[in-house]
Amino acid sequence: MPRDERAPKPDAPVFEGAERLQKVLAAAGVGSRRACEDLIFRRQVTVNGRVATLGDRADPTRDVIHVDGERLQADVRLVYLAMNKPRGVVSTMADEKGRAALSDFISNRVEQRVYHVGRLDADSEGLLLLTNDGTLAHRLMHPSYGVSKTYLCEVAGPIPRNLGRRLAAGIELEDGPVTVDSFKLVDTLGKTAQVELTLHEGRKHIVRRLLDEVGHPVARLVRTAIGPIRLGDLRAGRTRRLTNAEVAALFKAVGD
Repeated sequence: MPRDERAPKPDAPVFEGAERLQKVLAAAGVGSRRACEDLIFRRQVTVNGRVATLGDRADPTRDVIHVDGERLQADVRLVYLAMNKPRGVVSTMADEKGRAALSDFISNRVEQRVYHVGRLDADSEGLLLLTNDGTLAHRLMHPSYGVSKTYLCEVAGPIPRNLGRRLAAGIELEDGPVTVDSFKLVDTLGKTAQVELTLHEGRKHIVRRLLDEVGHPVARLVRTAIGPIRLGDLRAGRTRRLTNAEVAALFKAVGD
């Protein structure tokens, strides 16, 4: 009888402490073990750059796994959260002055110890990412990876038509020039306006300083996106776990 092509190959690599690949994929939320076996059989899974076959094993804490070309974080110990930071909350896990801090909002929602990726000043609101994946957090914060951030700001108006061109051309601040990737006027109301801008900068208070420099001081600032992750309708003070697709998109944003 011909050999069943779905049968594990006798020479499939085996690593000490590793588990069957379909079990690793299923535990990471890819699908049922049967569905994961089908993905492997269809050559849609790679481990450390090599196309996987049925019978392969993988270590979720060590091996780099891709499914359909997207990086899969298979280590179930790693946590990725999105949080809508309220105004008045400091971007630290705990505050020695007794002010409201991030841990006040997540201590009862996640068992693992997580850390915030970047900061928002106390007067600003919106999207923060929290994780215990130190490697990804470092890349998201490092300027060389150029991960974009989008902000919705309420500013003093009116907004001149050429403001977007000025910001795209670059504005000189005391610590160097800054440019925006995109700018648009969202709404106007009396002497105030809502504007949205996207930039790759991570310097302290960069958005407030930038808009103040061009004569439109910020009254309210909300970060609405970090790279591919959007705030959406997440309520202030709430957190949610990122999906596998969102985590994969973050890895892609930093070139992994």
